[in-house]
Amino acid sequence: MGDPDRVLSASPNWYCTRCSDAAGGLFGFGARNSVYLLRITPEEPGLYGELLGHTERVSGFAFSRSSGQSHLCASSSDDGTVKVWDTRTKSAVTEHKLHRSTISALHWSPLVKDLLVTGDEKGIVVCFWCNRNEGQQFFPEPRTIFCLSCSPHQEDLVAVGYKDGMIVLIDISRRGDVVHRLRGHDDEIHCLAWCPQPHEDELHLRLEEATGEELNAANGDLLPQNESKVCYLASGSKDQTLRIWNSSSGKGVMTLKMPYLKRRGGGVDPAVKERLWLTVLWPRGRPTQILSSCFGGELLLWDLSRSGRQKWTILGSSEGQNHSRIVFNLCSLVTEEGRELLMSTSMDRDVKCWDLGSLSCCWSLTSLGGFVYTLAFSPVAAGCLAVGVGDSMIRVWNTLSVVNAYDVKTLWQGIRCKVTALSWHPTKEGSLAFGTDDGKVGIYEVYSNKPPQTSSTYHKKTVYSLSWGSPLPPVSLGAEGDRPAVTLYSCGGEGVIYQHNPWKLNTEAQDINRLIRDTNDIKHKLPVRTELSWRSDGEHLAIGNEDGTIEVFRAPRLQLVCTIQQHHKLVNALRWHHGHSEDPNLKFLLASGSNNAVIYVHNLKAVLESAADAPVTIAEPFRTLTGHTARITSLSWSPHHEARLVSACYDGTSQVWDVLQEQPLSNYRGHKGRLLCVQWSPVEPDQVWTGADDFCLHNWSISKQEHSHPPKGKKATDLERKRSVQPKPKAKKKKKPDSTKQEPGGDAVGGDIDNLSSAQNGTSDQEEDQAASALKTPDKASQEDTVYQTASESQAQPTSPSSPTPEKRCPSPPFRNLPTRKDHAKDKMELHSRKKKSRSLLPLSTSKDHRSKEEQHRDCVRLATAVCAKEAKDGSPAALEDAMHLGLYSDRAALYRLMEEEGRAHLESGHPELHHQIMLWKGDLKGTLQLAAERGELTDHLVALSPMAGYTVWLWTVEAFVKQLCFQEQYVKAASHLLSINKVYEAIQLLRGNHLYREAIAVAKSRLLHDDPVLRELYTAWAAVLEQDGHYSMAAKCYLGASSPYDAAKVLSKKGDALSLSTAAELALIAREKDLAGSFALRCAQEFVTAKNWVGAQQILQQHHSLLGQRLVFCTSELLYKLLEEKTPVDWKTQSTPCFNEWEKSVAEGPFLAKLTDLWQSEFSVNTADLYTEAYRQLNTCETPPTTANTNPKQLLLQIAHEVTLSSLSRLTNKWDEVAPSLLRALTRCQQAGHFTLMQEVSKLLLPHGCGELQANTNPDSKASVAACDSLRAFIAYMKLYEEWWGHRDGSPTCKPQADQDQDAPPGRDPQSSGEEKTPARVLGFEALLSEMHAAFQKAQREIAEVQGALRDMIQQHQRLRQAQDNSLELEQEEDPSALSQDKSPNSQISAGPSPVSLAELMKKLSSANHKLAEFPEYLKVLPFPEVLESCLVLLHLPPSRVSPEIQARALALLQNHCSGSPDHQKAAAKFLSSSK
Repeated sequence: MGDPDRVLSASPNWYCTRCSDAAGGLFGFGARNSVYLLRITPEEPGLYGELLGHTERVSGFAFSRSSGQSHLCASSSDDGTVKVWDTRTKSAVTEHKLHRSTISALHWSPLVKDLLVTGDEKGIVVCFWCNRNEGQQFFPEPRTIFCLSCSPHQEDLVAVGYKDGMIVLIDISRRGDVVHRLRGHDDEIHCLAWCPQPHEDELHLRLEEATGEELNAANGDLLPQNESKVCYLASGSKDQTLRIWNSSSGKGVMTLKMPYLKRRGGGVDPAVKERLWLTVLWPRGRPTQILSSCFGGELLLWDLSRSGRQKWTILGSSEGQNHSRIVFNLCSLVTEEGRELLMSTSMDRDVKCWDLGSLSCCWSLTSLGGFVYTLAFSPVAAGCLAVGVGDSMIRVWNTLSVVNAYDVKTLWQGIRCKVTALSWHPTKEGSLAFGTDDGKVGIYEVYSNKPPQTSSTYHKKTVYSLSWGSPLPPVSLGAEGDRPAVTLYSCGGEGVIYQHNPWKLNTEAQDINRLIRDTNDIKHKLPVRTELSWRSDGEHLAIGNEDGTIEVFRAPRLQLVCTIQQHHKLVNALRWHHGHSEDPNLKFLLASGSNNAVIYVHNLKAVLESAADAPVTIAEPFRTLTGHTARITSLSWSPHHEARLVSACYDGTSQVWDVLQEQPLSNYRGHKGRLLCVQWSPVEPDQVWTGADDFCLHNWSISKQEHSHPPKGKKATDLERKRSVQPKPKAKKKKKPDSTKQEPGGDAVGGDIDNLSSAQNGTSDQEEDQAASALKTPDKASQEDTVYQTASESQAQPTSPSSPTPEKRCPSPPFRNLPTRKDHAKDKMELHSRKKKSRSLLPLSTSKDHRSKEEQHRDCVRLATAVCAKEAKDGSPAALEDAMHLGLYSDRAALYRLMEEEGRAHLESGHPELHHQIMLWKGDLKGTLQLAAERGELTDHLVALSPMAGYTVWLWTVEAFVKQLCFQEQYVKAASHLLSINKVYEAIQLLRGNHLYREAIAVAKSRLLHDDPVLRELYTAWAAVLEQDGHYSMAAKCYLGASSPYDAAKVLSKKGDALSLSTAAELALIAREKDLAGSFALRCAQEFVTAKNWVGAQQILQQHHSLLGQRLVFCTSELLYKLLEEKTPVDWKTQSTPCFNEWEKSVAEGPFLAKLTDLWQSEFSVNTADLYTEAYRQLNTCETPPTTANTNPKQLLLQIAHEVTLSSLSRLTNKWDEVAPSLLRALTRCQQAGHFTLMQEVSKLLLPHGCGELQANTNPDSKASVAACDSLRAFIAYMKLYEEWWGHRDGSPTCKPQADQDQDAPPGRDPQSSGEEKTPARVLGFEALLSEMHAAFQKAQREIAEVQGALRDMIQQHQRLRQAQDNSLELEQEEDPSALSQDKSPNSQISAGPSPVSLAELMKKLSSANHKLAEFPEYLKVLPFPEVLESCLVLLHLPPSRVSPEIQARALALLQNHCSGSPDHQKAAAKFLSSSK
């Protein structure tokens, strides 16, 4: 329950000697830190499950071969654990942590059912008996173990292969004593395989007849053996040979050289060693045949009994069946039908199944080597899914393929980076646009073998979104045949959206911000773009921004239509509702998700259909979907349902929503990491596809999920458990002192493509493998790049071959004796106590002058000879060349030679400053500076001396010193030196480039002109960084420093609290941005009202004349709250104390509307018709969202106050036709929110004397106004009806509130004066409920709902029957084929009620009901009215003393006319009779 239907899993781990195995119909392989299990058949694979528990890369996996326990398997991991699993329960049975180094080899003994043998990189072999939980360690050789294999014929014999090419056979019953050392390979041993039969005659005779060149001498000393079984062992090595050994004699009996089958791109440079991983498999029942891998991914079948040079046959009947990269693991299994299948895993990320009988490939399963960043279904080719992955490849999956359920095509040419965005061409089949992490945008023709076309314009950062849309200028300005029908739009991480011409990708793409600026005359800074979405009609473009706003533009000039200010964080996803729904209003829905974990849906119908010139600001959503606890990453509308949405979130789940009801329907929790993308299947209504950072793509069914809501809380228990097993970042190992020296090993595998920098999945992007650690940090952008240690990198460093081998083997190296802390302190004190002696500048000359007396005398003789010869001019200066130390006493040339020798000595001893001093003494200042600059040893002293060599040398020296300081990360000091040579702009750029904005601004303001554009750029760049880090106040200061108060106000408002919004409104007002200031002030007032602070709300609004209508609304809400607080208290969900205005004392007693009007006139000076009209105009332009049961009390009270204010203003301006609709909306909002009592109290406040005044002033010619007044009277009668009902059920006399007087009676008349002359029904006005027209209209609505329900039931029942038929197809064919044929009959009918009803009959009923509904006037459809059927039933259930016979007769007649033969009356009666049962 809840498992995915189909999965593309993470790739099998690379460079592991045994990381996959098969047994009992299952195939398991290690992928990252998990083990995936597949159910294997010759036709196709099926996901069986996943084994979770390791925290780092899985390095080995093996099944138990013992009879009766094929369900047991074992795995090893870089976390140091070896776990035993039960595949039936998918849980760990036992584990051990006996290894202290990285585990490199694992095998389950085929003879001892509970014996697991493992080896690590330090050479330790561990035998673990899992039934007893006991282990034993051996240390046969001080070498790095690469692989091992237990003998299937001798239970104590284990073959161990090492990195340096040695193979050792050990006897574990003799504490790991070496039986044989098999020498012959000279490089890594990749695999060992035993012959399945101990003494095969045919093989034995063939091997014994081998030539002497193929035989090797004895390898090592033989220990005494008790058995003489002939067992053969095959080994594959990196030295490109496959050798077969006789384990009894320890001799090599055959050597097979790998053939060169093909080369990529022609010849291979012989100086570069060929890349190879040689894995070997000896199939069961085939002792004369061996399977092996080869150079380019081919699989070879070697026939050892065949004579001649070519003993091999290549697997695969065609070129496309083979792997394209090297193969790492081979294993085989036998099916129930007796067919032997071969499983192979490769660097090309494919898992292939081969039939060893026909040597052909049965099927191939693609896997993924990176994050699944994006998904896209083709709108032309049904079911064609494109998958963008972080391994620099695109997968195109034909999900509807009947022949192969995993029909996947891989695209890799021309990508070379993570694929982060995909989008199919809307009409051209096979044309797929892609965007990458390095900013590249291109178009792939999927069904051709050509490389993709790439746009010449690159984004500076990651491409996050792609969309096809209508062409915009200048592309749209061409002739009809000279421009494409649609163009490609890309949004990058730098915040820019480009328009690419698909016909001319080599031309420069257009930045649409330029068109937006020109069309809308925008002078301020545009926001950073993060997402875009074109509406299906191609006329409107929605753009999400980094500040949380969403802007909707109208093509082709991109005129701004509206701005949605709902999100407060970066917008990640935008999706328009599809345009083929039955309800035409749904195509105007726009769903958006951001970093604040809330999904908002806006209905933009009124905005998009209006022709207003000024853009509209929307601050209230149509629907709000809450439940996720982390950022929303992707959204997708259902193409099969109306207003169904699925979302992907960083909380690790995907959620299906009913948008109109704001209800979560289904929650998928199958991934182990953060979800990055989601798509609703275009062909299966119950199928959804999701991709995540766990390297997996899941296809799951909505109806099979056991959860309907997202997990509560930010850290759900289940998800935290899954994330805890994600791989941890693993730092690079350091060399440790070890007395046990390692033998020299081979070089790491060469080649940049096959670099072992990721042994886990070979992932090319470094951020992939540390996904789990990134999940713990809330910041998406702060992920450090970390990769797993590779097999070669994690091995011990090789040492010299002459290193002595220790006589006594120890599994762990000894520790060095380190001095204690006390000894360190003592030495430090003695060092400081000694007087520091200055170092000699000429140490060589000084040492020579302190030699023995004889040598000193000899030097005097040589020096005198040289001096005299020089004076006589018959000698040569070469007399002192071999005595450099005498140069101090000779000529200048000899002195220079002495100085050069002294300088070299200083450099070798690590004292370059003394060398510089010697060169300065020589007068070579320029040479000193050049040498110091080349060696990076310039100092302040040398720079200070550099002007002595001239102005040019000084400039060059300062610049070199600046580069040196930057390398040493001393940026402030480097900038100071740049200023010293008057390079002000370079100094500013240096500080800015290293995020020292404060220092850069200080330099710029002190050295540049006040209007220099560099200063504004500095402020803007610093503000962007501060804004990203959440320092909004400082960012606002920067924008103000850049003379941009508009941006300062916007960034301050991001905080969203009352203080920030108030300040932002004040800034916007100062900047004369009145509209912006008004929006901030209104949001601030709403925050104050949330805290029940009406005083603060009025204070912030009174500065804005354009918000006069809103001030009246807040005044109305305050008065309503005070009057309704005692009777129907509103739960504000806040503990703050209410803060009311001092208006009570100045307001006289009287009706509510009179109080309200007096307040407006006395406190707001709203006492003229012009002011009434202006306030009405302001409020009438504001759209309020519809009320639902989920509307919070604060919003409900403001909505009621808004309608009451409109009604009062209409009354004051004598617009009586608008009074009744406003009052009606106020009451119906209470009913829609489920507050019946609140509706009663509001009606008593607004209509204490009924609707008589409204009827008297309503224009009788306006049918809509008269209908609104009738609906209002009906709702009042509806409330009184239930008051009578409750009084009757309680057995108490009916209480008659003030509103129980005759609604048509003039105000002031006492209803009690009529006494008992009038019937109770007449007094209460029940006849308003008995409307013949509304009864007929509601009947038509019920008929439509009934038919729609029957259609829905029919579809669901058909889907269930179809699913049941698919699941039991084989069983039904065997038992009763005729019954199956009957079920599949096209004329069969599906029961949708008591008797079968066909689809044609239902559609006929639906058409008839729609025709009836269309005959009613439009105003009747818009205005709400109480349920007439329910009202009639209540009237008939009241006693005759309460209701007149005429009323009951009319109610009965209505029921007979509109409810005969229908169960509708039973449903309606259940509403008021359920409490009496």
